[in-house]
Amino acid sequence: MKARNVQNISFANEVQMGPMRVKQPLPTSNIRQVSPFILLHHAGPTYHSPDTSKPRLNPHPHRGFEPVTFLFQGKIHHKDSLGNEGFLNAGDVQWMTSGKGIIHSEGPSAEFMHEGGDFELIQLWVNLPRAHKMTEPKYQHLTKDTMPVLKEDGIEMQLVAGEYKGQAGAASTFSPILAMMVHFEAGAKTFFEIPASYNGLLYVLDGEIRSNGTTVEKLNMVTFDHEGEGIDFEAISKGKLLFLAGEPIQEPLSTYGPFVMNYPAELKQAIVDYETGLMGVLED
Repeated sequence: MKARNVQNISFANEVQMGPMRVKQPLPTSNIRQVSPFILLHHAGPTYHSPDTSKPRLNPHPHRGFEPVTFLFQGKIHHKDSLGNEGFLNAGDVQWMTSGKGIIHSEGPSAEFMHEGGDFELIQLWVNLPRAHKMTEPKYQHLTKDTMPVLKEDGIEMQLVAGEYKGQAGAASTFSPILAMMVHFEAGAKTFFEIPASYNGLLYVLDGEIRSNGTTVEKLNMVTFDHEGEGIDFEAISKGKLLFLAGEPIQEPLSTYGPFVMNYPAELKQAIVDYETGLMGVLED
């Protein structure tokens, strides 16, 4: 099968997000989105000593997209204005649909703060099609044991969303998406097949890989053209990555802080709705 060519490689520079410093390969100065994916934040890896305070994001609103948390290491505690409360362990995924509006907070759990340990996660923003931007909010806590794991020589793929090689991910999505948490050993090889219309990207959390002759080091996101049946993968060293592919949403995009809509006037309305309490209330 013909492999897609590497189109762009973007390094994950650090940015401030509330009390935390996170790495951000998307968006960048030259890549606004890889539709339907519009933001990727990588927190960690960091080691936290037991019984010390750890940063937590205070209650904040979202509208018009899906914030998704992939927890690679550690434990987190989620609360939202719908009354949901989730305790995630390493390997779990939190897929939240903000829809017409939700307020949430999250951070290391009390258990993790007591125990200490390594902490690492990715938060991904997935755009919602216009027809679903004002849908009712919902929350999906996907535990590691509910997600299929595909194993090949030296590579383990945890299928979060979409269909791949006869398996189906646990997440329910509003547009066609394929998402996998991938761990690999040095020398591992595979070919990620994706539909011709899908955008595709890899974000390398750790290790070094090669795709169709191009070397990609850790903390880099690589995007691809559409001239092929999928993405060629070879691991140069042991590591892990997030694999994402999806049908692009061919609609206008307008963003402001935690709101993702189609037009500026809708952003102004989102601010009004949040300030007047229409997105609910969440105590810190």
